[in-house]
Amino acid sequence: MKTRLSPNALNVLARRYLKKDASGRPVETPEEMFQRVAKNIASVENLYNKKTDIKHTEEDFYRMMADLEFLPNSPTLMNAGRELQQLCACFVIPVKDSLESIFEAVKDTALIHQSGGGTGYSFSRLRPKNDRVCSTNGVASGPVSFMKVFNTATDVIKQGGARRGANMGILRVDHPDIRDFITIKNDTDELTNFNISVAVTEGFMKALKDDSSYDLINPHTGKVTGREKAKNIFKLIVESAWLSGEPGVIFLDRINRDNPTPTLGEIEATNPCGEQPLLPFESCTLGSINLSRMAIKDNEGYAIDWERLKKTVALGVRFLDNIIDANRYPIKEIEDISRANRKIGLGVMGFADLLIKLRIAYNCDDALKLGEKIMSFIQKTAYETSKRLALERGAFPNFKISIFSEKGGKPIRNATRTTIAPTGTLSIIAGCSSGIEPIYSLSYTRNILNGRKLKEINTLIKDVAEEDGFYSDDLMNFIASGGDIKTRKDVPYDVKRIFVTAFDISPEWHVKMQAAFQKHTDNAVSKTINFPHDAAKNDVKKAFLLAYKLGCKGITVYRSRSRKNQVLSCKDSLYC
Repeated sequence: MKTRLSPNALNVLARRYLKKDASGRPVETPEEMFQRVAKNIASVENLYNKKTDIKHTEEDFYRMMADLEFLPNSPTLMNAGRELQQLCACFVIPVKDSLESIFEAVKDTALIHQSGGGTGYSFSRLRPKNDRVCSTNGVASGPVSFMKVFNTATDVIKQGGARRGANMGILRVDHPDIRDFITIKNDTDELTNFNISVAVTEGFMKALKDDSSYDLINPHTGKVTGREKAKNIFKLIVESAWLSGEPGVIFLDRINRDNPTPTLGEIEATNPCGEQPLLPFESCTLGSINLSRMAIKDNEGYAIDWERLKKTVALGVRFLDNIIDANRYPIKEIEDISRANRKIGLGVMGFADLLIKLRIAYNCDDALKLGEKIMSFIQKTAYETSKRLALERGAFPNFKISIFSEKGGKPIRNATRTTIAPTGTLSIIAGCSSGIEPIYSLSYTRNILNGRKLKEINTLIKDVAEEDGFYSDDLMNFIASGGDIKTRKDVPYDVKRIFVTAFDISPEWHVKMQAAFQKHTDNAVSKTINFPHDAAKNDVKKAFLLAYKLGCKGITVYRSRSRKNQVLSCKDSLYC
């Protein structure tokens, strides 16, 4: 089977995914890569049933990837069936309040980054700066200072030139150093290998609502060291997010409300993009279904092929569960808890493309309803598949101490099943829109590793123009050069409406869409709330509050051109 890949997809695969010889030249085709991955992941079937037709499963896995219906996270494509065999993208490493623990975490970080994974940490357990260290009679340098050590370590480990090292740094809002943390990335040269988020508690949100103060607590002593007005700290978060896109916010108590194994501890951190909350030393393997491939065309247009989607979800869950057994974990503690909880995160990409095919605008109630319907369907199907796998292979080992057992539920194979990841590179390979994001622009430049740039043009506008009879070479050249179709009289209004882009959509609709998917997602949803360059700080404030109100587990905002290096860019305007 020959995979239909765009020139940009072939470019990315050749540079970052395909096997290479000693001189760095690819020695496998994309089809051979998918065959390598399918064979490796299907081999797990024999662990549970020696009589299983592995060849049949291998063919199913291969077809699903080669047809670009489903792709696993990048480390699986890069490493499955190869010497490294580290297949997970998401890790959380604990950082305790001792020099030994801190530098043990730095070592673990190096091993994970070298194997292609991303790491998240909570620095909330570190004593604040200037706190007394009795063992040395000195003073502590504080969480932000130690984050710089992790950042430098990430710079050194280049992940074989295949992936940027990525980290998430989290600090509780009641930590005494919270002001320094919130503002650290106002200088865009600081912590360049980190995303940062403030862990906001329900107590903080109540104080914000009541216009009252809350306690700052030294994590080393447990004592109150001061008080802050909640609205002042919230204002600082908003101002910094407006200025640089960071920090984001995670709603910590809301995340722990959905912790499937609370007896094992509290969730304190997430993976680098925030969609995967994890316990200390946990990892998770992710995969995404390409929704644009779930549309079937007839004489009246496109419709969702629900049966195809159901089969893809079931096969995707099996694939991800197999990864847990096929994986070679970089650290023993990670292996132990990952196999005990067997968390997976099945998500989606190509949602914006699907909406375009269905002729639905992203920023309307019909799109929200469809997003909820699709994710509810995926969630239910993934849950039923995980229950069937438990009958075949057994429940996840920690099931008996999980919330499922407490509620009298039937055995289930995976502690979590669904996650919405950003799918940045995967969506290039699949040739679709990323995650649940709207299309960024009809024509834009993507900045990738080592300063390379990829020019991308949305192909659906050509398809629609031909179907609706307004295609012209002049129009395509206009779009390719960065032109805005809203200015074109030859493009019908209803077409302009469905090709709405990230900056045409108000932040309110961005948040609403994130909340729609979060309702039916076990873990969290990665989504950027885009703002034009001229957005006001109050607009950012409203988005944060709406995300909390609508039940999101976190929020990340980005005001265009607020950073020197921007992943996506189009023509020079307020909106790109």
